[in-house]
Amino acid sequence: MDALQILDLLDESRERLLVAIAPLPDEALERPGVMGDWSVKDILAHLAAWESELVTGLMHINQGQKPARMLEAFQRVDEYNAERYAENKDRELNRVFDDFQNVRLQLEQWLEEFSERDLTDPNHYPWSRGVALAHIVKENSYGHEDEHLPAIESFAGRWVAEHGPAEENLQPDE
Repeated sequence: MDALQILDLLDESRERLLVAIAPLPDEALERPGVMGDWSVKDILAHLAAWESELVTGLMHINQGQKPARMLEAFQRVDEYNAERYAENKDRELNRVFDDFQNVRLQLEQWLEEFSERDLTDPNHYPWSRGVALAHIVKENSYGHEDEHLPAIESFAGRWVAEHGPAEENLQPDE
């Protein structure tokens, strides 16, 4: 799998997520209960945090360094998630959404720095313990979005059934 294939998968997963949240007003995006106490906003912040770790990791890898911080986060997922939730729970929705979109752009840019061998050879990076970089990218980006998408879709379906779609997202017939 080369960078272009990964970029396609990134675009597809992001499109599915954006379609799922499109009918939701801000009030719904900030309502807890999508996954436990988390809102859609919290999930977007969570996804952005992991992609940010990935981007930083790719930067270090591209510079010939071990992505120590990313690997540490992998070792303490629950603690990392709790820390990022605490950091982001009171942030404004617009800022969370901007981060969510901008980190994806950074990820796409960094992926272009890696060859197919860099991405697919599970033994290319000794620190990866036999896991291809493409798999690490998947698990912390488009695969991660796909993991959370069913809960978001379910919540969005319930919200729209009860409240209707967000008024600002309704387009007049032309």
